[in-house]
Amino acid sequence: MPPALTRLLADGRALGALAVPLALTQLAQVALTTTDTVMMGLLGTEALAAGGLTMVIFNQLRTMGVGLVTAVGNQVAAADARAESDASGTPATSGTSGTSGTEEDVRDLVRASLLLSTLAGIAGAVLMVLIGHAVIWLGQDPDVVDAAEPMLYLMAPGLIPCLWFQAIRQFTVGMRRPQALLRITLASIAVNAGLNWVLIHGTWIFPKLGLPGIGLATSLVYALTCLALYASARRDPRLAPLLSLSIWKTRPATLRRLFGLGTPIAATYGSEAGFFSVVALLVGSFGTAALAAHTAVNQLVYIVFQIAVGLSHAASLGVSRELAVNNLAAARRLKTTALACAAAVMAIVALVYATVPHLVLAPFFDTDDQTATNLATKLLLVAAILQFFDCTQNIGVGLLRGLDDTKGGFRVTLVGYWLVGLPAAALLGFATGWDTIGIWLGLLTGLATTATLLLRRFNQGVGSHGASRST
Repeated sequence: MPPALTRLLADGRALGALAVPLALTQLAQVALTTTDTVMMGLLGTEALAAGGLTMVIFNQLRTMGVGLVTAVGNQVAAADARAESDASGTPATSGTSGTSGTEEDVRDLVRASLLLSTLAGIAGAVLMVLIGHAVIWLGQDPDVVDAAEPMLYLMAPGLIPCLWFQAIRQFTVGMRRPQALLRITLASIAVNAGLNWVLIHGTWIFPKLGLPGIGLATSLVYALTCLALYASARRDPRLAPLLSLSIWKTRPATLRRLFGLGTPIAATYGSEAGFFSVVALLVGSFGTAALAAHTAVNQLVYIVFQIAVGLSHAASLGVSRELAVNNLAAARRLKTTALACAAAVMAIVALVYATVPHLVLAPFFDTDDQTATNLATKLLLVAAILQFFDCTQNIGVGLLRGLDDTKGGFRVTLVGYWLVGLPAAALLGFATGWDTIGIWLGLLTGLATTATLLLRRFNQGVGSHGASRST
């Protein structure tokens, strides 16, 4: 076997060891929102549209909050790599994070991430309610907005335990111990489905809440999964000594560093999520059927996207570790391996979308609702191509995070999404009369532009890192 292929396979196995449990965890997590979406659809097209609008707002704020604490995983991974390098006697670089490999430094990173999560969760909950009242001024159906408001009130508090969970998750992943995440998230799917059912229909001692019951179930599930992950980490002999809840002991310098790294990541995630949110609002202006079709297909895209998230996180942490010990060639190979894995999965998904679209869409629509179903079938064909670029741009963001180039990713998304994608969506959706299909083609254009620019910046960043080390 050629040496290059041998290295590629070895890199693939190493990447997969972390990416597979992360991707499965992401897929398990998205099963929560998929279950919610399916149950919304059972309540009718208006409920699906209202619930979809609520989820758009929630996901926008949740995603930005997650971005604030995402950098802690890279910081922990780099510190752990340098500690291992020191123990083996291999020379290591100082890295770009400035974090030593001592236990107290890692412990302080955990405290800082939990403090950031708390502040972001409170701010996000308030904003969620305010945005929910404001969307009626953006052309949304008043009946849909009225139906969404109670669900907004019940989902908003769930942002706080959701972000606590993410902070602890980044710590466990940075320490390369993500296995408990999958078990906990899988269990939460069954809990979420059960709570949804009893809170929607009023089974046993629970009140009949209808659509708002889904929002309450979501908040309860986030609280339970956070407690479960914390308990699991406390039982791990390697993680327990480092998991501190004493957020008042956070070093100001650590908080500033994480905030400095996390703010551009939050802005990057927010830029992407905001782009999708604006697209949803544009689609909503075409009516309830269009928003319902968009919600269903967007949920399918979101499901597949989780595979890229797993690959992105694994590649990002791998780049942080390799650059911490100045292994530039391995960092470059991680990019190639992650993209190849993503492309293989996307090709299979595209084939399924093209050959059995009605089977894919069946869980989301009543068979009598032909308008929304037919539109969703057409959107699936666009999604089949769109997902290649969507996954590539997410991997690109992760690769730049491995370089600690969090600001660069944000600037690229501003160009790709807002200067290219949004004008393209408006032009193709409204000026050409292609409506929802045109907006999705604009979405595809923005993602393709972003993916190209991110990979180009990563290649330049690795080259600059090597040049700085040689001088």
